[in-house]
Parts: sequence; C-alpha cells; structure tokens
Amino acid sequence: MTNKLSIRINNLPVSATLEMAAKARELKENGVDIIGLSLGEPDFNTPDFIKNAAIQAIEDNYNSYTPVDGYLDLKKSICNKFQRDNGLYYKPDQIVVSTGAKQSIANTIQVLINPGDDVLLVAPYWVSYSAIVMLAEGNPIEIRSDISTDFKITPIQLENSITKKTKMVIINSPNNPSGSVYSKEEFLELSKVLEKYPEIYILSDEIYEHINYGVPHFSFAKIPSMYNRTITVNGLAKAFAMTGWRIGYVGAPNWIAKACTKMQGQITSGTNCIAQRATIAALDASVNEIQYMVDEFKERRKLIIDLLSQVKGIKLNQPMGAFYVFPDISYFFGKTIKGKKIENASDFAIFLLEKSHVATVTGDAFGSPNNIRISYAASQEQIKKAINRIKKAIEG
Repeated sequence: MTNKLSIRINNLPVSATLEMAAKARELKENGVDIIGLSLGEPDFNTPDFIKNAAIQAIEDNYNSYTPVDGYLDLKKSICNKFQRDNGLYYKPDQIVVSTGAKQSIANTIQVLINPGDDVLLVAPYWVSYSAIVMLAEGNPIEIRSDISTDFKITPIQLENSITKKTKMVIINSPNNPSGSVYSKEEFLELSKVLEKYPEIYILSDEIYEHINYGVPHFSFAKIPSMYNRTITVNGLAKAFAMTGWRIGYVGAPNWIAKACTKMQGQITSGTNCIAQRATIAALDASVNEIQYMVDEFKERRKLIIDLLSQVKGIKLNQPMGAFYVFPDISYFFGKTIKGKKIENASDFAIFLLEKSHVATVTGDAFGSPNNIRISYAASQEQIKKAINRIKKAIEG
C-alpha cells in the first residue's frame, strides 16, 4: 500500500528537542551512560502544597468533564495572577485554559492565521513556533539575532521584516533557548514600530517569567497601545515544576479568547479536572513559594558558565532568565574532531551525544545555526560531569 499520509503531516518537521531526547533514550536503553541536557524540564518535584490540592480534588470527586475554557474559579485566579504579577487586567471571559502552553499557542495561531499570512519569529525562538505556523498554512519568517546582540533584535530589524503579508509577531521573554530577557525599555522601542501597523497581532510567550535573574519581567500587553493586540501565553510547567500536569492559558481580547474556546472545543475540550484544581493552589500562592527553585537555577547558571568558559572554542553570553545556555560553537565548523567532520551545529550536537554522551540540541532548530542549547535543569553534579565530558571530547 502506498503512503496515504497527508501532505500536511509529511511536511511537518519533528521537534528537535524531542528527537534528541529520543536518541538519548535509545542509547540509554542500550546501556550507554547518557547525561540529558536537551529537554527544558525542571528536575524538581512539584511542590507539596500543589500536590495536596490535587489529592483534595480527587477526594472531592472532581472527575467530570470541565468547561472547555476552564473552571471559572481557576480563570478568576489567573486574572488575579495577571494583575498581581504583571499589572494586566483581564476578565474571566478573556482567559482560556488549555492542555499546556503549546496548545494555547496553537489555538491562537489557528484562529488568527490564514493561509499565506506571514508570522515573524523573533530568533532564536522555541522550536515549535515555526511548525505550528506551518500547520495553519502560514509562513514562518525569521528575524535573526546572535550572541553579539545578546540574542535580541532591534527595532530597525523588526521594521525591515514587516510586509503587507505580516499578520503576527511571536516574542518570548525570558527566551528559550537563549535565556535573554527583553527589558521594558527594549519592548517599548519595539512597540513604537508596531504602532505603525495596527493589523499586526503579538503573541507574547511568558512561560519563563518567574525564572529570572535580575532584569524585571515586563509583559508586552502592559504597553497601552499593545493591550488589545497582544495574546499573553503562560503556564505552570517551568516555574512550578509541573511539566506533566499540562496546564497553559492565555489572556487575550475577548473575541480571540472566544475563538480559542471554539477551536479547543473541537480538539481536546476542557483540560484535566485535577490539574486545574491544583493550578488554583499554585497561582493563588505567593511566588516566594517557588523562589528556592529559581535560586538553585541561578547557582547552576553560574556553575555551567564558569565551566564552559574554560572550553576552547565555545563563546558565551550571560543569560538573564530561563534555564539554558546557548553557546556559539561556530569555531568548530569545518574542523575534524576525533575523526568526525563538524560542518554545522547539528553535527556538533551529534558529536557530543556520540563522543561525550551528553545530549544537547542543535541551534538550527531555533533559528540560530551557530549555536547549541544546553539545559541546566539538572543537578550540579550532573552539570559538572557533563561539561567535563564535553571538554575531554573536544580537547582530548
């Protein structure tokens, strides 16, 4: 029988992070001691007060289908969180709870992007943005930056990238994969460009907002001229160590939220009832409850930068958020190391996996072909071991 899969799925790329994780798992299953620094997943347990709320929800017999857009009391908690942490004022009918921030992003793009629309991706960008745009038959257009600009774009770059086909800009701060954080002043400068183009929407992915090391988090929708054009995406996975709970949400203009609910109603319907009840406890609590995780990430950041700075050929910046470093490794392009020719970042990532048994992710997947992403969401012991292996593999 011939391949009957759709053109859509055949053209869809595999997630680079998940692909690398799968390769690492395969090697582990074959007895290889792999250190996984490829996935963006906190290695902490979910805080006990959140787990206790989930247990209570089970005891209280929460087991029925949930409203498509989320429980009303959860949406009220999200509104309170937006006001408390971001200075944003949303009503419950502007909130949609989804099965992870990824679904929140996919819903938004599906309801706003038509075939042929351009979506500007501020590079480096999270790997799934481009694929999600492609599924909506839009055109992902990269605006590239590099380590020399701390992986941030300029207003001139933004202006020069806008055409009559541009429908949306996706921004992500703190950024995955670079860890860069846009300041309020930098976002204000970008907004001055967008004010000239009132038909362009902004999707602001703020999933790492609490994992921040000094630059105050600023929500793009806080800019008055941008509020009615911005869809703010957030979730519980990163800051609350709840990746498997699958809770994300948007704050958006009412008509966009209503459309996202309509879309979600035909795809997954409402999000898991127990996870929603636990999320109320998470969001109602003080952010100080998770500060211990942020403090530990900060220690790990210092450790991994100190260690990598000792490896010849690796160029680093100082990430101010998230839990990744995104070194420039272009020094190695064209070189042969231990019999393997390194032509690009993908070759380098595979080299590290095969020779040092450390899993990373190629920067090609993030729109930054000179880099690799290394997660420090791992113990300090694992980080020391991994960078020592990398150093030995490179320098012999």
